[in-house]
Amino acid sequence: MTINELLGKPVWQMTGEELLFLAQHGNMSTSGEVTKASSKEERRYVYGLAGIARLFGCSLPTANRIKQSGKINHAITQVGRKIIVDADLALELAGRKTGGRG
Repeated sequence: MTINELLGKPVWQMTGEELLFLAQHGNMSTSGEVTKASSKEERRYVYGLAGIARLFGCSLPTANRIKQSGKINHAITQVGRKIIVDADLALELAGRKTGGRG
């Protein structure tokens, strides 16, 4: 059996030997290009106000003020109560100066 055939086979149908072979040799030949491309575009996300607080190293009330200020709105996706923040974009947006006296 070749690696391409094993990649098409469901995991629950594999024998232990096939699974170990695929784990050891599968990612070298066929998916080498895919893993290199996806690692460049790998995004880091934080979730909720607690995630924002950890990202900026602040308290929960301050994280809420940062979110409510609108500075990082482009980095936030919110559906109902679920808050998902693109960490790298949020840090970039928070570092930009807009308006003010300076």
